[in-house]
Amino acid sequence: MAPRSPAPKISRWRANLAAIPPYVWLLLFFLAPFLIILKISFSEAVIAQPPYSPVLSLSDGVSGLWAAVREFTFANYAFLAEDSLYIRAYLSSLTIAAISTALTLLVGYPIALAMARAPHGWRPLLVALMILPFWTSFLIRVYAWIGILKRDGLLNQVLLWSGLISEPLTILNTNTAVYIGIVYTYLPFMVLPLYAALERQDRALLEAAADLGSPPLLAFWQVTVRLSLPGIVAGCLLVFIPVVGEFVIPNLLGGSSTLMIGQTLWDEFFQNRDWPLASTVAVLLVLVLVVPITLFQRIQSRGGL
Repeated sequence: MAPRSPAPKISRWRANLAAIPPYVWLLLFFLAPFLIILKISFSEAVIAQPPYSPVLSLSDGVSGLWAAVREFTFANYAFLAEDSLYIRAYLSSLTIAAISTALTLLVGYPIALAMARAPHGWRPLLVALMILPFWTSFLIRVYAWIGILKRDGLLNQVLLWSGLISEPLTILNTNTAVYIGIVYTYLPFMVLPLYAALERQDRALLEAAADLGSPPLLAFWQVTVRLSLPGIVAGCLLVFIPVVGEFVIPNLLGGSSTLMIGQTLWDEFFQNRDWPLASTVAVLLVLVLVVPITLFQRIQSRGGL
């Protein structure tokens, strides 16, 4: 019998080596900061610099670390459960993120479908046009919407000139303005995964469904939409997760009635200077966002997508 070639071992070793940089990146820029915030969330706020009592000092040794762990306080977590402000902020953020994700999907799916059905020579240009707004500063784009949506802005001027309204509409500083800003900002994050899923579909499947007597709408639903489910889920996650913690858009386009957890975090960190409570809010926010990611991975591992 000929000796077994070492090529599979070498390729497996290279694959394991290639997987190291992503894990190092996650360790340094996600897990380590999260552990720091988690540690601060168990401390108490004090008038000092930094404004919290330090815990888990490595200089105390193993016995000191164990003693510090036993002195952890869960008062911040209990306070969040008792205060309705934070509960309403979480619920409001999840509601706004869910509605914004649904609106972005409704707007982005036809765009992605049109891009996927366009001639091959036009597709790179359409993709470039979709990511073109990223070449401009995020703040400049949001401030531009302020000029469009304010009472004497471009939108009201066009509507008054066309005779559709008799007096200016109040759009800025409302949840409507927040939805408009979010959909505009995060639209590429929805369109690009959808385009990648739709562009790979075989048009012959729709022709086969039509030959079998399926109406066009039913064939579109059963073939096009179902085969694009991975792109739909990926796009929804790419929009929903960052929108939950969004701060800039609600702060600039929303009014005083717009309550989101990102604004609450900012107030606790920089106005109230209560870093332990703000860290607790951030930890719970991460745990809330981990749920949809875990569900998506579980469904994908079972072959549901």
